[in-house]
Amino acid sequence: MLRSCAARFRALGAPRGSARRSFASENVPDRDHALPNFSWHKDLRLLFDQFMKKCEAGSWKRLPSYKRSLPETVQDFQTLYVDPKLLKKQPISQAQLFTRSFEDGLGFEYVMFCNDAEKRVVCFFQGGPHLQGTPGFTHGGAIASIIDVTTGTCAFRAGGAVMTANLNINYKRPIPLCSVVVIKSQLDKVEGRKFFVSCNVRSVDDETLYSEATSLFIMLDPNKKLT
Repeated sequence: MLRSCAARFRALGAPRGSARRSFASENVPDRDHALPNFSWHKDLRLLFDQFMKKCEAGSWKRLPSYKRSLPETVQDFQTLYVDPKLLKKQPISQAQLFTRSFEDGLGFEYVMFCNDAEKRVVCFFQGGPHLQGTPGFTHGGAIASIIDVTTGTCAFRAGGAVMTANLNINYKRPIPLCSVVVIKSQLDKVEGRKFFVSCNVRSVDDETLYSEATSLFIMLDPNKKLT
């Protein structure tokens, strides 16, 4: 499996040294990582194209994704939640989104689409070779991370800034490394500041159920600081 991943990198023309290059050290603008790159499997590209057509119809929307927050978002976050003393030691401007902190193809490759009217978010995910757990399979923690991001995005689309309060996952089958899966999430109910979201992780052909999950998110109160 790992050999096939490496072979795909070479066949798709991965730039030399891409696995060792640090994005943080490069003085280049951030880009939208929810767009196809050389590492995407053909199944991921096919799903992307299918949903882009749905976007043209108006019911779905592709969600962009960046390594870093936009400047105005960072400023709001600093003002509301971050201790200024901590910022002096480690500027938040250097922070990167965890699931976007890997080089192309090595970690989390994914794109999300939302349907706000139906309160649904779909994520197409490809786990790279640096997400290995049991040899040949994607690490359970990596799967939990992408589930958390997907369900969290679903809650965010419905209620704004949220944080995870509970994430309950049932792992049914291991996900082969470098394969593509479909994560479908749905907002089930809202109780005050509580947002309940469920999701499942399936194979591209919908025949294999890999995981099921339920999650609870709490909408942040802009008048309170996190401690």
